[in-house]
Amino acid sequence: MSINRCNISGNLTRDPEMRALRNGTQVLSFGVAVNDRRKNPQTGDWEDYPNFVDCTMFGSRAEAVSRYLAKGTKVAIEGKLRYSSWEKDGQRRSKLEVIVDEIELMSQRQQAPADVYDEDCPF
Repeated sequence: MSINRCNISGNLTRDPEMRALRNGTQVLSFGVAVNDRRKNPQTGDWEDYPNFVDCTMFGSRAEAVSRYLAKGTKVAIEGKLRYSSWEKDGQRRSKLEVIVDEIELMSQRQQAPADVYDEDCPF
């Protein structure tokens, strides 16, 4: 038996994109930047190296969550990894993405007052 769970936290790299599958299921796609910290061998200084993670969320929660997300929003995500591969223009392509099960906003939107934000947030 294997366990496929991952937890990441970081900032959205772009505004989320909402679309619908043929069967009507809502799909929310967004990217999250997470940092890896390592020592620079030339200078000896610690440096942050960004990793960019594609994330996908499905269903009615995806539509509700999309209203609260924007580029730069800090989030914590729990989900599972999914590998996809396809062929495009004669070249084999692949990606590893996180299928989001749970999402928590770590920063509030600038325009929303704190008391309204907490009451209206669907997650």
